[in-house]
Amino acid sequence: MIIFALFGCTKASTGKAPIKIGGLFAVTGPASFLGAPERNSAEMVVEEINKAGGIKGRKLELISYDTGGDATKAVQLANKLIKNDQVVAIIGPSTTGDTMAVLPVVEKAQVPLISCAAGIKITDPVKKWVFKTAQNDSLAVAAIYQQLRIEKKNKVAILTVSDSFGSSGREQLKSQAALYGMEIVADDTYGPKDTDMTAQLVKIRGSQAQVVICWGTNPGPAVIARNAKQLGLGLPLYMSHGVSSKKFIELAGDAAEGIRLPSGKVLVADLLPENDKQKGALLAYIKDCQLHFKAAGDHFGGHAWDAVMLLKGAIERGGESPQAIRDQLEATAGFAGIGGVFGYSAKDHAGLTKDAFVLVEVRKNGWTLVK
Repeated sequence: MIIFALFGCTKASTGKAPIKIGGLFAVTGPASFLGAPERNSAEMVVEEINKAGGIKGRKLELISYDTGGDATKAVQLANKLIKNDQVVAIIGPSTTGDTMAVLPVVEKAQVPLISCAAGIKITDPVKKWVFKTAQNDSLAVAAIYQQLRIEKKNKVAILTVSDSFGSSGREQLKSQAALYGMEIVADDTYGPKDTDMTAQLVKIRGSQAQVVICWGTNPGPAVIARNAKQLGLGLPLYMSHGVSSKKFIELAGDAAEGIRLPSGKVLVADLLPENDKQKGALLAYIKDCQLHFKAAGDHFGGHAWDAVMLLKGAIERGGESPQAIRDQLEATAGFAGIGGVFGYSAKDHAGLTKDAFVLVEVRKNGWTLVK
């Protein structure tokens, strides 16, 4: 596989204890479309690292647990990873809510955590032991507003889910509106378990909105897409990066056609120019997913791939103690991964710029670049 070249060709010693890292992924429950590919991608890259020689001759051992998308369970499992399993770092959790619940645990224990969730509050303000690989929702909002400004649309309706991810997105949609000349003419929410959002869309239809922006994760946004089509709403519909996977198209069916959203580049890797810094890693990741799972490379799985690779680089440069890993993560610069080109610093533990996003559109049951 292409990825093997990254790790050298010596065999990991069996006489040395493995380096243990933890994983917290929502493999089951409503957020399983996030957690399952994250868990799978993490296991895949750890396996390949070990086949190719490990890290400094030592195998990497991933100990992962299923949070089910439950914040209380995530906290319990984080404590288990730290106290019982004695991991040197943790990848995940999958959701913003789970991550926010776990932050005090890792900060107190002084164990580095690389979250796979997107909420800006995870790393803003900076927490000493917390990093993330998912692109900030602030960057996603900026990508949408920039496109709307090009299209000369400035009257916006927002419809956000009433959970941590939706609340963070809503805050960014509102705070950045004036910067891009946007006027929010309708502002409504829906519950994570709601199965019909027709009432909210009817209100939006009665407003002056020129476009609807929905902020949430599956399945809610797919329901909104279907409701909008059933109503004949007739307004352009933008989604957040929270539905940046094939699963959204499957759930929304033909109602997904024409919907736009900001996404990491993995969905359109083959359409990128040859000089794109991420293209090599993206194509290798896509190939490996096909070989291992007979599935397409996944935007969310990429967050875990990046996290494992960032830990690998940190351990190679500084050693496997939690302090050394934390320090080397913070010193990471120019790492071209699946989610973007990462450059952490003492003032930035998110590590990505607006270039991490491209705008994509659903066309004929697939993704195309918006140019």
